Amino acid sequence: MPAIEALIFDMDGTMVHSMPWHTQAWVEYARRHAMDLDVPAFMAQTTGKNAFECACALMGRRVSAEESERITAEKEGIYRELFAAHFCAVDGFARFHAQARDMGLKVAIGTAGDQDNVRFVLDNLQMQPPAQAIARGDEGLPGKPHPDIFLKAAERLAIDPAACIVFEDAPHGIEAARRAGMRAVGIGTTHDAQQLSGPHVLAWAPDFSTLLNNQFLEKLHDA
Repeated sequence: MPAIEALIFDMDGTMVHSMPWHTQAWVEYARRHAMDLDVPAFMAQTTGKNAFECACALMGRRVSAEESERITAEKEGIYRELFAAHFCAVDGFARFHAQARDMGLKVAIGTAGDQDNVRFVLDNLQMQPPAQAIARGDEGLPGKPHPDIFLKAAERLAIDPAACIVFEDAPHGIEAARRAGMRAVGIGTTHDAQQLSGPHVLAWAPDFSTLLNNQFLEKLHDA
């Protein structure tokens, strides 16, 4: 395998503790529309999917672009309102990102989220220096476990996919990394090590502080 040159971070549940608020937003959306929605099952089905795919899953059919936009605008507006009052980065992310950049690694974000949610997170996170590339689900890229979002991020970095490590909190994302030919690290904010396992998975940790304490990047750099 080639030496690692770049890190690609999923956003929700990996960079920030947003998944509980996405869940609550779907609960509130279903309440407003008197929908009988099994939210835990729906979240398991749709985590890592893009907005159009989520809208289709919600309605149980293929929706129009206009209907998807209406569903997305309302649900994501609820999510941002809820999460804004509780915004929280995953522990150690800022320090981990800074160390990676100091070591000369390139950094990208690969998320199924849309531009509004990406802007919201980055405005609150104040990620410095900024990510060198971003690939989003609202760019016409299929959601995870398809590899397209991660492959687009690597393309925008001009890095061989095999020289990238993906950081992910969800099984669909771990599988997307495998399909992209990338190595992965599981971040355990939403799933345990067994759920985020695979032959391409280098490590699992509850947060980035743990990776820092384990000198993950130094060992990677020295390998």
